[in-house]
Amino acid sequence: MKLKLLWIVIALATAAQGASLDAGTPYPAELKPVQQEAQAAHLAAELLARYHYKGMPLDNALSEKIFDRYLKSLDPEKLFFVQADVDRFSGERSKLGDAMLKEDLSVPFAIFNRYEYRAAERFAYARTLLKNGFDFEQDESYQYAREKEAWPKTEAEISELWRKRVKNDWLRLKLAGKSDKSIVEILDKRYDNYLKRIVRVKSEDAFQTFMNAYTMAIEPHTNYMGPRAAEEFDISMRLSLVGVGAVLADLDDYTTIRELVPGGPASLSGQLKVGDRIVGVGQGASGGVTDVLGWRLDDTVALIRGASDSVVLLDVLPADAGPDGKHKLVSLIRKTISLEEQAAKASVRSIVDGKATRRIGVISLSAFYEDFAARQKGVKDYKSATRDVARLLDQLKKEKVDSVLIDLRNNGGGSLVEAIELTGLFIDKGPVVQQRSASGEISVESDTQAGVAWDGPLGVLINRSSASASEIFAAAIQDYGRGLIIGEPSFGKGTVQTMIDIDRVANNSKPQFGELKMTIAQFFRIDGGTTQLRGVKPDILFPAVSDAEAFGESSFDNALPWTQIKAADYTPAGDLKGVVPVLLTLHEARVKKDKDFQYLQEDIAEFKLQRQKNLVSLNEAARRKERDAQEARLKSRESQRENGNSTHDDVAGKEPGPGEGSQLRDDGLQAGERNLAHELAAEKVRKNAKDILLNEAVHILSDEVGVLKTDARLAASVKPGSLLMPE
Repeated sequence: MKLKLLWIVIALATAAQGASLDAGTPYPAELKPVQQEAQAAHLAAELLARYHYKGMPLDNALSEKIFDRYLKSLDPEKLFFVQADVDRFSGERSKLGDAMLKEDLSVPFAIFNRYEYRAAERFAYARTLLKNGFDFEQDESYQYAREKEAWPKTEAEISELWRKRVKNDWLRLKLAGKSDKSIVEILDKRYDNYLKRIVRVKSEDAFQTFMNAYTMAIEPHTNYMGPRAAEEFDISMRLSLVGVGAVLADLDDYTTIRELVPGGPASLSGQLKVGDRIVGVGQGASGGVTDVLGWRLDDTVALIRGASDSVVLLDVLPADAGPDGKHKLVSLIRKTISLEEQAAKASVRSIVDGKATRRIGVISLSAFYEDFAARQKGVKDYKSATRDVARLLDQLKKEKVDSVLIDLRNNGGGSLVEAIELTGLFIDKGPVVQQRSASGEISVESDTQAGVAWDGPLGVLINRSSASASEIFAAAIQDYGRGLIIGEPSFGKGTVQTMIDIDRVANNSKPQFGELKMTIAQFFRIDGGTTQLRGVKPDILFPAVSDAEAFGESSFDNALPWTQIKAADYTPAGDLKGVVPVLLTLHEARVKKDKDFQYLQEDIAEFKLQRQKNLVSLNEAARRKERDAQEARLKSRESQRENGNSTHDDVAGKEPGPGEGSQLRDDGLQAGERNLAHELAAEKVRKNAKDILLNEAVHILSDEVGVLKTDARLAASVKPGSLLMPE
């Protein structure tokens, strides 16, 4: 999980400049480690060295990685430190590990204090730039992603960076329709809020930042939470189903919607979508709106949360509007979210192909959920993904569907038991996944239930946000030859984590040391390969919205490598190698004529171009021209869609039965596992409840049904011993 500074109490990495603090700006207090933090660091280091799957000793090499990651976590875009600051501490780069084992945290805290001072200095300078305004007729540009750039060498260099950054902040508000007077007030208050937060940062925040630099230098899914963070995490988990039903994340200073919880106020309103950015929050339908751009994520969440049935007002910058687009106000009533609304949903899609009409059942599953407590208590009808999907399959069989598609897009995983049992609905008894511990011991998890719930044609739709348990299920279906895998390559998370309460290890009577989330094992497919790093590669590949270098397991520079072990003892249920080339040919011919698919490919190309460009103009006329061109392009698409210019007008949807629901959803993944910048490109094509990727997947399964009914040889290889009746 990529932890930005949102886990710690700072999300300050936004802007800064090189002027000294004036008399009206308070200096940040010097932070010093307390004894229990030094002790916690020592004990955590021993636990990680001994029990982590990767087993890395805290030596000089790891110390250097911790040092580099620590600086990156504090100043990822190189907007605060100058080269002299880095040089000042570089002599300690290989000594951090030895110091930790001696319970000496003086260097990490000295670095953090320098960071705080620089951050306060930069924001103070940013406020001074507001006095004279800017010339927006100049032809100059701002580089908004500087992660790969060198540290600024001089104060003059970093001052120029900040001048352009503040100018861009001003221009964004200007293009959103704000007056110059209003812009000065908004930005001055924003930068002042940053300064106030810097002063409020505590020792535990600095310690947690450093400890996460340590844990993530080992492996990306290993993290540390201090006592307060652990307590807040537990509270947030208990309250996770109360509020507006949106999972939020910090992305480039924006509080961005990562996920809409099915059944929540945000989802049901129809006014919000993944990728929308919340720039202001108000209380009550007519309450004043507080600007939250650049706020810490937890502070913004605190404003959005409130009593049930109360009203919260959100100032939203739509995902597809661009940073200079028009805002909209969305009023929501806070509610408790029903678990029933988050359960698996089913629908039936009818495909007309010549004289034949084929019915494809679609089951959307947003998580591998399970009421673990109820199961442990022996409750007969406890809630679980497998039970719900089995019930939906019964409904779909009554509807006489020809094929079933399991939609696992954006399903970040969940219960391993559920992944195994869900696989068992489609295979007879047999192994589902292998697991290797840190000691090298290999265990096999199997489906032990005889029989299947569905023995007809099957497809699984995945994307880059399908992770963990989703990958276990998809890999097993693929290895057994039981169904087609369609979509993007999955996330590539093939590791197992556990929570370790350091206080329990130390026999502390009250929380002092915090908790570790530690990787302890790795998953392997039954064919001996692993989903780690490479993910599950679909049989039929869809356009990749996500950049593998920026999102997914392969985006981490220290992810566990792909490796292989001995295959489990299993018998394939079928062989799809013969039918896949036929289906691929039909798919490619169809999408060449599909405007929606072409739009998606255009969006992906544009997104990648902008990412490579990494520059935004600071000329007002040029920015307005870019915005107008984008809006005109979107309007042109909508016009063509309204005129029926789509090859998927032959798809009709139908509910499987009363009360079962038929909403086709593209739900979100677990917090922290995704880079939202890549979701914005995908969101641009999700208009008017159309889902071209789902529609195409349904067509592919329809093609398969048709091919198997006309080719007895292929039908026999896909499902040995059984032939489908001709149409």
